[in-house]
Amino acid sequence: MQPHHRKPVCLLLTSTDLPVWSGIETVGTLYQKDQEQFHLLMTEPTVRDREYLSGSHEVTTATSIITPRLLWLEFSPYQVTLTMQGQGQFSYRHLWRQGLYGSSRYWLQSDTGKPDGQLQLRNFTRSLTLEARPLPTFLRVEYELWAAKMQLGHYVLKLDIHH
Repeated sequence: MQPHHRKPVCLLLTSTDLPVWSGIETVGTLYQKDQEQFHLLMTEPTVRDREYLSGSHEVTTATSIITPRLLWLEFSPYQVTLTMQGQGQFSYRHLWRQGLYGSSRYWLQSDTGKPDGQLQLRNFTRSLTLEARPLPTFLRVEYELWAAKMQLGHYVLKLDIHH
């Protein structure tokens, strides 16, 4: 059995040229595969639906995602894979490699639970930074997202692991 460590983590995704920002703070389980390879398993905190009334007053409703969404991050100084899966209607997997094109795949499911389709985009990793001495504390991936020959923006994925 691999040794593991429970750590508080903060995962942020931001766009440098679009109004896109998303982040979670949670506790993750960190596994060390070998000296330079790690896995981090996180459960996304409950997401509550929001409704807006006239006058743009926000109301949080009691409906929540029924099952948790799992985020699984596999990373090394050379490659990062991020997978989100759950019983919801949306899953994805991103693969980033320093200086190379990778893939970003999104899966949609219908209300019946059957896969409706898949969308595959390309990403180009501009930089990949991992600080790990001996366990990782910081990961940053800067990338461009592409659909065929159209660029869909520049993004930064940042992971802070608190010790």
